[in-house]
Amino acid sequence: EVFHALADGAGTLTLFKTLLAVYLRELGHDIPSSHGILDVTQPPLPEELEDAYARYATSRARRGMEGQKAYQGNGTPEPFYTLNIITGLLPLERLRAAAKGYGASITEYLAAALIEALLQKQRREGRRRERPVALAVPINLRPYFPSATLRNFILTVRPVIDPELGDYTFPEIISQVHHHMRLHITRQEMQAMITRNVAFQRNPFLRVVPAPVKNLALELSYRLVGNRPYSTTLTNPGAFPLPPEMEAHVRWMEVVLGQSYTPRPNCAVMSCGKTASVTFASIVRETEVERDFFRRLVRDGIPVKILSNREE
Repeated sequence: EVFHALADGAGTLTLFKTLLAVYLRELGHDIPSSHGILDVTQPPLPEELEDAYARYATSRARRGMEGQKAYQGNGTPEPFYTLNIITGLLPLERLRAAAKGYGASITEYLAAALIEALLQKQRREGRRRERPVALAVPINLRPYFPSATLRNFILTVRPVIDPELGDYTFPEIISQVHHHMRLHITRQEMQAMITRNVAFQRNPFLRVVPAPVKNLALELSYRLVGNRPYSTTLTNPGAFPLPPEMEAHVRWMEVVLGQSYTPRPNCAVMSCGKTASVTFASIVRETEVERDFFRRLVRDGIPVKILSNREE
């Protein structure tokens, strides 16, 4: 059977895992409340509802994620409410070995492969002036700021390659991504970003503005400028650990990002057991970014099994 759920962040993945455990129990399987599975017979803990952003918004500095406009790579949009899915299933050990061969983590390696695919697409378009290719990579804050909250608790880091500086080999792209991530994923810098974001929530003027007006303004702002610094998104929530009693019932896990405002392919990664899944969700008719991405993985010795809901 295929079990679907919408997931956004580590908290919702915990909810999904718990829901899957309850489903298997209803089928007669003995599934323990371990490996992140919540005990549904107990009331929720108060700390699960904590607004962790507010607790850690204590930095003296405030920092945002501003950046110049990135290459958008927009393709031919599909009809409304069409979401194209392409999933690649990979052996996790081969993926980990390939990333290690470049001295990078799995997230850094896959981010570099996606940047390379977008650089190639932009080069084929023959633009007179090429724009930077930048990714939005969500980072789970819980390892840096301890919290048991099940609410969303992430920030975004922005690895970027500017082709106007010259051509980059793939190892050079990985090196740039690796050092950017290590430089900017620090407790101090992330706390400054949290403080800046929470400052908007605490603004006395904004607090008296009616919620419908704020929602409309935020949506309009995101449509106009929210996408500008990023070419696309790559998210990797990490491993999806399961109790041994559940492992036999799960072949793989995958994350599918929702429909974006602009026609671009967004990428999500998930590993479960011995299998990693890389899923592209887009409203774009063309598949060249996905094709070049998976070709890079195959050239590095990673076998890929492709699944898709596309008709052709």
